[in-house]
Amino acid sequence: MSQINLLPWREELREEKKKEFISVLLGVLIIAAGLVFLAGRSIGVDIEVQNARNGYLKSEISKIDRQIVEINQLQKKKEELIERMNVIQSLQGDRPAIVRLFDELVRTLPDGVHYTSVSYAKGVLSIKGVAKSNSRVSQLMRRLDQSNWFSGPNLSSVKANPSYGERASNFVLTVKVTKNGNQASTNKVDG
Repeated sequence: MSQINLLPWREELREEKKKEFISVLLGVLIIAAGLVFLAGRSIGVDIEVQNARNGYLKSEISKIDRQIVEINQLQKKKEELIERMNVIQSLQGDRPAIVRLFDELVRTLPDGVHYTSVSYAKGVLSIKGVAKSNSRVSQLMRRLDQSNWFSGPNLSSVKANPSYGERASNFVLTVKVTKNGNQASTNKVDG
């Protein structure tokens, strides 16, 4: 019988299959590494794209925030202008009343009396002046009370003032304004 040694052939076959397995394994590892690299690269690109979108949104949001601040400032300016316009309109509407009020002050002024200061606040007119005598102050108060524009004159003080005459006196009185007395502004005229 001849001797055939099959072991080297089997060993060679094993070595071939082992090399084949290692090469397939290396191929699979290379493909897996490539897929992981591509997936990582794809995810990195997606992250960069999303970061770019987020950056764009943040810049647009900051622009809109600045516009909102500008709009709020414009609204404040608008409200201030509306308030100014309302004040101007009320002053324009009150102009004839103020003229009429001063005209009425002159009409009720008796001879021998003159005003040194007239001020108006919250519907009350404060008058400071000098009169030649106390009877002239009484006459002024009666005329103010009879006027359609004034009511309830109230004498606060009377002090002698000899520099204007022997019976002359300084006086302070207040009177309520009955016509157009709801003005919120305060006006003062010194004479």
